[in-house]
Amino acid sequence: MNENIIELDNVTKIFSLGVLGKNKIVAVDRVSLTIRSGEILSILGESGSGKTTIARMILRLIKPTSGTIKFNGVDIWKMKKWRDIKNYYMKVQGVFQDPYSSFNPRRKILDLLLDTVYNAFPELKKDKRKALEYINETLEKVGLDINTLRGKYPHQVSGGQLQRAAIARALLSNPVFIIADEPVSMVDASTRIDILNIFIDLKEKYGTSSVIIGHDYSLAYYVSDRIVVLYRGQIVEEGDPEVLEDPLHPYTKMLKESVPSIDRRWEKRLEYRIGEIDVTKRRKGCIFADRCPFKMPICEEKEPPLFKVGKGKVRCWLYGPK
Repeated sequence: MNENIIELDNVTKIFSLGVLGKNKIVAVDRVSLTIRSGEILSILGESGSGKTTIARMILRLIKPTSGTIKFNGVDIWKMKKWRDIKNYYMKVQGVFQDPYSSFNPRRKILDLLLDTVYNAFPELKKDKRKALEYINETLEKVGLDINTLRGKYPHQVSGGQLQRAAIARALLSNPVFIIADEPVSMVDASTRIDILNIFIDLKEKYGTSSVIIGHDYSLAYYVSDRIVVLYRGQIVEEGDPEVLEDPLHPYTKMLKESVPSIDRRWEKRLEYRIGEIDVTKRRKGCIFADRCPFKMPICEEKEPPLFKVGKGKVRCWLYGPK
């Protein structure tokens, strides 16, 4: 359980804007984190916090500006041989937000799943019946069966069914790690827990590790072994769900308070300033200072490190040395 399967060390991603590239966006800012074998890690944050950029870097879709990403101790961006890269994609798979954009609308779902099987296991091209049996076994892991999808195009099934099929497609290569970017944001509320339960089942039955990216605090609390909170590309808090039940960082408190709750309807809430958020500029000091109701003079001058507080970590001067 403690073996690290994915390790990010001081990873930064900077995008250049404009014809001459003079304007820069620091999408991910010196992020270090590990994903352990057989755990579910949630990465939380609002839009623009860098969550999807981290996912794309882990999936080798975009290269970090600096820092390293390792899979089982090997730097994924130093892989040069196609055999090594293919093996990485067999073991590390992605599930994306919109299942309808993940499938070719002109082709039947089963044909697309067969393509995946044939690419992963070329020997099965000679035995379509066996390939279909393998697909059905995999579909059963996500609560589907082959007859539900037989003869159907992506638009002929529900969003929840298609997202299950997308997870099944990711499982066809027998991965040890799945990164899911907002996997339940485009399915109806009644289906969300069912989708998240798939990742829990995969962990408990097969030891599959997962990173689930999102912004819903309550869903992350339900599914995760550990939670990392991002704000403007930086980790501002991390810990297990029990630690983050009573969050420390003002931004994490804001995320938690944003979850509707009938029994807290009349509670007084913290007032967070909108602030002037310019993605092309990095402010001096704490990146959350322009929105924080607890801002102190040091917050404007010096960037806080990640302080260890109890079983968690928090990037906030409120918890620094007194």
